[in-house]
Amino acid sequence: MSSTSTAFARARAEGRAALVGYLPAGFPDVEGSIAALKVMVESGCDIIEIGLPYSDPVMDGPTIQAAAQQALDAGVRTADVLRVVEAVAATGTPTLVMTYWNPVERYGVERFARDLADAGGAGLITPDLTPDFAPEWIAAADERELDKVFLVAPSSTDERIAMTTAAARGFVYATGVMGVTGTTQATAAGVAPLVARTKALSPAGGADLPVGVGVGVSTGAQAAELAVKNGIGADGVIVGSAFVRTLLNHPGDRAAGLAALAALTEELAGGVRA
Repeated sequence: MSSTSTAFARARAEGRAALVGYLPAGFPDVEGSIAALKVMVESGCDIIEIGLPYSDPVMDGPTIQAAAQQALDAGVRTADVLRVVEAVAATGTPTLVMTYWNPVERYGVERFARDLADAGGAGLITPDLTPDFAPEWIAAADERELDKVFLVAPSSTDERIAMTTAAARGFVYATGVMGVTGTTQATAAGVAPLVARTKALSPAGGADLPVGVGVGVSTGAQAAELAVKNGIGADGVIVGSAFVRTLLNHPGDRAAGLAALAALTEELAGGVRA
């Protein structure tokens, strides 16, 4: 089992969902993002997702776009992202990179896989890369036992879900709403059919592949609603825009931003444990 799978298994053994927290590397700056992500770990995140800032983030809404652009304007590059990964992974928390595919191709797929593994990273979440177009990444990831997290959506066909889950490792990312991040709230009623289909179409009936739900989760109450219930809920709840928004709301006051970030993380961690 990968470290990511182990974190999901630990949460499942405790009768709850795992909390997956996202922030872009380099926001508000490189050292600030390291400090913020460590606060999220200390306050209850089971798994960390680090965004690689990119100029054309088709899945991300205005909140994450603003943070990523701030990082890009400050000159953050892939080497900085890997430095953030190394610092956060050193806490012992599974740390994945969420990235669009173009930066990985430009960096070099083999080189990226090697450097990510050397930094202690657990794997990649690739929102715009599907398994049928990912043979090079799959081979490089498998060689280094890196997680390959692909996405499914409410619009995904059964055939597409089966192909995606067969290729995934670590977990599969189920988008809670049809839309970009941070704009629409996910609901259990809306997500449950996708989670159920994904589990049913996964190898071994989903027993070994957790399903994390992201896009549209921002409060502890929502996290509680989406967490494991009667065997049909999400194995993990993924939160991004709410964390980013918290820091955006405290420009120039790092201490206040980190305190607010800790409070939000604790609320969400309480939600997945409710």
